[in-house]
Amino acid sequence: MKRVLITGGSSYLGQHLVPAAIDRYDVRYTIFQNDPLALAVARTLDIRNRAAVLSLVDEYHPDAIIHTAGSNRSPDMEVVIREGTAHVVEAAGRCQARLVHISSDVVFDGLQGPYDESAPLNPLHAYGRAKAAAEALVAGYDDHVIVRTSLIYGLEIIDRSTEWIAATLRAGQTVTLFDDQWRSPIWAESLSQACLELVESGFRGVLHVAGELAITRADFGLKLLDWWGINERDGLRIGPSDDRWPRDCRLDISLARSVLSGRLPGVDEVLTNQSHS
Repeated sequence: MKRVLITGGSSYLGQHLVPAAIDRYDVRYTIFQNDPLALAVARTLDIRNRAAVLSLVDEYHPDAIIHTAGSNRSPDMEVVIREGTAHVVEAAGRCQARLVHISSDVVFDGLQGPYDESAPLNPLHAYGRAKAAAEALVAGYDDHVIVRTSLIYGLEIIDRSTEWIAATLRAGQTVTLFDDQWRSPIWAESLSQACLELVESGFRGVLHVAGELAITRADFGLKLLDWWGINERDGLRIGPSDDRWPRDCRLDISLARSVLSGRLPGVDEVLTNQSHS
C-alpha cells in the first residue's frame, strides 16, 4: 500500500481529503495546532521548521506528498507558504516522492479570464504573490503537479468564508458580497478525489481543477447562505470590489477534463444533487 503524506490536514480541504485518502492509502497528515479530525495518524508539524519537515519525511518515507498547508489567514502567511513549500520540495526530493501541490486562481490578475495553464502569472496581493512564488519552487522539482484551484466549499462542513459571513452578520456588522468578481468554485469532494487520482497519474505540470460553473462571489455567497439556512441578511450588501482584488479568475478546465476520470461539477449541480440525495 502506498504511503501518502498530507500537509495541512486540519485545513478545510484537509478535512475532506484525509478521510478520502485513508480509504486508499497508508496516510499521515500534519497539523499545526488544532486537529478537527483527531485521528491517530496525525503528526504535529510547523512547516516553517526545515529540520522538522525533513525528519518527518525521512521517518515516514512517503511515496507521495499532497501539500495543502498555507492559509491566507495566518499572520505569518508569506513565510508559511514560501519557506514551508521550499522545505516540502526539499523533503520530497530526499525520498523521490510524487508531489501534488495546491495552488490558487489568485496567482492571476483577473484581467483576461478564463485562464488556461499557460497563462502568465500576475498576482495583485500578498497571498497571490506568495502562492506564485511557491509554484516556482515546486516547478523546479521533477515529479510534481501544481493544482490551481478556486473557492473550496463543502456541504457537510461549513466553509470558512460562509462561517465568517454568518458570524459577522449575527454581530450586526456589514458584509459586502462582490458582484464583479468571477470565480470557479470547487466542491471539496471533487477536489479531494482529483488530488488522489493525481497521486497515481503520470501527469506532470500545472493543472486547473475547478468547478464547471463560473459564478460571481455574490451569487456564490448567497447560494451557500441559503444552503446553510443562514437567514440573517440585514447587514448584507451586494456591490463592487476594489482594485486590490482580481475581478475575473475563471479557470479553463479543458485539460483537467482530459486528464481526470472524475467530473468537476459546478455549484448549482452539486447543490441540486445533494439536496435530492
